[in-house]
Amino acid sequence: MPDTQLQDVRYELEKAGTEDGNSKEEKLVVSAQEEARLRRKFDFFILPPLTFMYLCNALDKGNVGNAKTDGWDKDIHLKGNQYYILVMIFYVPFCLFGTPISLLVKRYSAARVLPIMMIGFGSMSLFTGIAKNFSQIFAIRFFLGIFESAMLPGVVFYLSTFYKRGELASRIGLFYAAASIAGAFSGLIAFGAFHIRNPKYHSWQFLFWIEGGATVCFAVFCLLWLPRSPSTWRLLSAREKAIARARVLTDSSVTVDERLDIRDAFRPFKDPMYWLWALISLSFGVPLASVNNFLPQIVASLGYSTIKTNLFTVAPNVVGTVALLLLTFSSDYFRERSIHICIPLATAVIGFIVLGSIDPVAHKHTAYFACFLLTIGAFAPSVLVSAWYSNNTPSESRRAVVAAVMVALANSSGLISTNVFRAQDEPKYIPALATSAAFGGLCFILVASAGTYMRIENRRRNKAQGVNITAADVDTEELGQGPKSPAFRYMY
Repeated sequence: MPDTQLQDVRYELEKAGTEDGNSKEEKLVVSAQEEARLRRKFDFFILPPLTFMYLCNALDKGNVGNAKTDGWDKDIHLKGNQYYILVMIFYVPFCLFGTPISLLVKRYSAARVLPIMMIGFGSMSLFTGIAKNFSQIFAIRFFLGIFESAMLPGVVFYLSTFYKRGELASRIGLFYAAASIAGAFSGLIAFGAFHIRNPKYHSWQFLFWIEGGATVCFAVFCLLWLPRSPSTWRLLSAREKAIARARVLTDSSVTVDERLDIRDAFRPFKDPMYWLWALISLSFGVPLASVNNFLPQIVASLGYSTIKTNLFTVAPNVVGTVALLLLTFSSDYFRERSIHICIPLATAVIGFIVLGSIDPVAHKHTAYFACFLLTIGAFAPSVLVSAWYSNNTPSESRRAVVAAVMVALANSSGLISTNVFRAQDEPKYIPALATSAAFGGLCFILVASAGTYMRIENRRRNKAQGVNITAADVDTEELGQGPKSPAFRYMY
């Protein structure tokens, strides 16, 4: 990870009492090298397992798309739109259970709740390999949605308790890269699994068993490995714990390890800005769900064989992952969110328009290039929007609930996406492509509007107070009231 601190930092710790009963402020002087070592410890010991957790999450959610290219839907006798119903039903519990489970994440720690959920969704993937009809798969997909619902908001909140605001997007990006690379990884696993020939089992069964088994095994490791918080992590010294606490108070949270207050946790939704973020989350979720769920079908519309179709999903997902990382690291470097969200949104809209405007079989190269535009544009907004509202929510309890609600709204868009990808529209899916483009365009307008408002509001506050400061100049420990605080500045 690149070091973002170039000079020594003086962190203010909590007030401590003196012998005469007065209070004094303690200061902790931290060298750039010392803070960098702590940050690298977070990067090396926490990010990799979280990344692999989310890779398993994405694999177990989306492997039905790869299985379908090997005839899974025909082998279990799906008819008409039943496949699309199975993709859709996942999003109902996914949206309903995300917020309550995220409250458990705040109460009992992501390091305990998320691995348990991981065992659950890995088991669902294993069961999918032996399910034999629509009813059984329907039930499995429903429980899969429950177990996966809190994964993204839980990890976003968990990371925000370790990293500062200017470090968060790139770390979420690294973690979320697992989801975008999952399409490529799943394509490679499917490519290998579909070469397995066994007289007793179908090739797609090995796909589910390989991915589900790996998920359950790794979940047990994460349950034993991940720390509940920096203050309880045995790998940190007492000084490192003090530095970790001071970092968060300076540039992430009002308080550290605060008790969950459910009534206060939902208070941000009195602010209209959070309703705007809700619309943004809902709108970018449609193109994201379209790419995540139906990229193998879009590539299949080019007329390639089953094995080539899965192989050809690899390159777009890899390129999309690289674009995701470039945008998130750039966003952290410049401490800017809205412009970095608008760029990929515009790219995705162009990709959907191109695919909907041509005959994919007659213009294979152009259509395949458009698939790259889709992955470049669809992945990054999810990460950057998550970092955006998290950066502007200094309370830990509020941040946990906001992340859960916003992710639930983003994933509810899967209901829209899966209902516009219909069997009768195969192989071009023109109504689905048009709908995805429209929601991407709407999101572009909303993000640009929110970013413009934040810039104007920050300038207004600076002018009224006779200062010239940004969000980076204000310690989050001082922002108990969030935007209501005079010192508050939006990170836009």
